[in-house]
Amino acid sequence: MQVTETLNEGQKRGYAITLTAAELDAKVTEKLKDAQPDVEMKGFRKGKVPMALMKKKFGQSVLGEAMQEAIDGAMSEHFEASGDRPAMQPEVKMTNEDWKEGDDVAVEMTYEALPEIPEVDMKGIKLERLVVKADDASVEEALANLAETAQSFEDRKKSAKAKDGDQVVIDFAGKVDGELFEGGTGEDYPLVLGSNSFIPGFEEQLVGTKAGDEVAINVKFPDEYGAEHLAGKDAVFDCTVKAVKAPKAAELDDELAKQFGAEDLAALKGQISERLEEEYKGAARAILKRNLLDVLDKKVDFPLPASLVDSEAKAIAHQLWHEDNPDVEGHDHPEVTPTDDHVGLAERRVRLGLLLAELGTKADIQVSDQEMTQAIMNQARQYPGQERQFFEFVQKNQQMQQQMRAPIFEDKVVDYVFELAKVKDKEVTKDDLQKAVEALEQE
Repeated sequence: MQVTETLNEGQKRGYAITLTAAELDAKVTEKLKDAQPDVEMKGFRKGKVPMALMKKKFGQSVLGEAMQEAIDGAMSEHFEASGDRPAMQPEVKMTNEDWKEGDDVAVEMTYEALPEIPEVDMKGIKLERLVVKADDASVEEALANLAETAQSFEDRKKSAKAKDGDQVVIDFAGKVDGELFEGGTGEDYPLVLGSNSFIPGFEEQLVGTKAGDEVAINVKFPDEYGAEHLAGKDAVFDCTVKAVKAPKAAELDDELAKQFGAEDLAALKGQISERLEEEYKGAARAILKRNLLDVLDKKVDFPLPASLVDSEAKAIAHQLWHEDNPDVEGHDHPEVTPTDDHVGLAERRVRLGLLLAELGTKADIQVSDQEMTQAIMNQARQYPGQERQFFEFVQKNQQMQQQMRAPIFEDKVVDYVFELAKVKDKEVTKDDLQKAVEALEQE
């Protein structure tokens, strides 16, 4: 088999591969010999069918497979010998489209080679890690928020008017076109005003009512309402207000702590402090990672495969377009053309992605089966009742597995670099950390 270079410009590579008719015939014969022991044919014992007859009967059926295996083998040998790593799947096509049996096979292979990644002195990188301690004020604030979620309600005076945040106990009956509809009635229903748990406009009309009031609430179901027979329809709800109750925050005591699984209030405060500091660590790590990537981006420069940059730029432009047009859920929309800003961001992502991949490979960083299983389980929880189906879907989908493995691998490489770099802790306030996070989000 002959392999001849036809293109070598930047990262672009091209090769002409010629598979001679004799080589292809030998490959077909080899495959038929492998199958011969199991072949039975009238007039011959099992495994004794002559090769000439085998070729006549089965040659055409294995020809395509033999051709593909031979070309794949040539490609593998080329990459092993040259050391090239294609940025994306090589494009392979036959150049003699009028090929017929007995002719040589001429194939053209083109691809972009991944560049050589320069060495980076990780020990020379200096970074600053923000450290925030959970102070008493933050713990008390979080505790008060917990108490609010555990709040109860107590009756107001009979003449008291309902306010936002109050709970009203109501009987209601909803009608569309004068007819009651399924699911539109209820008795002794506790509704917190301002919770937005009913359709838009409903709760606002109960503000100012008092126990004993009977009111007709006029609303319109949203156009995108789940029940098609009600979507966009005007409705009237006849409501009777049976009670108006004011919110009462839970007492900050041991009983409250037990509601949240702690032995006493002191233990609950300890748990809150630990949780807050974990949140702070997560935010600080995101900032540290961004700073590291900024440093690495400035330290390295190498030619980037245009195909990877183009693909990434299109993905960025597409994602941002959907963020600007949240009402469009599908992909039936005009083609989105990447801007110079999209291309610049794509170049950064590709450069850093290739660098981190190289660092991880050299350090033999692996994503374990246990880490993948945990990641799949975490994501499966987003689909209550369908966890098993999601798990099985991921197990059968290599592309999905790669999408989930990539961020785990990246984080492990980043942690590896943190260990090598000079990282200095700097204690700051919660407000300082928040400002740093906001600055990060604005970039």
